[in-house]
Amino acid sequence: MKINKEWHHAHKMPKNPTLKQRINWHLEHLKNCQCRTDIPKKLKVEMKKLGINSL
Repeated sequence: MKINKEWHHAHKMPKNPTLKQRINWHLEHLKNCQCRTDIPKKLKVEMKKLGINSL
């Protein structure tokens, strides 16, 4: 797994993020970095409740 250091440096997770901010950050993260291959399970459950596809 390769980390995109530049992307991580420029896109820090906000302090005390809202659910929407967490979802958006993780979706963008999947598009821009290969250090993870999926979204955390707990967040995927919340996304499913909201009808949001994780790609």
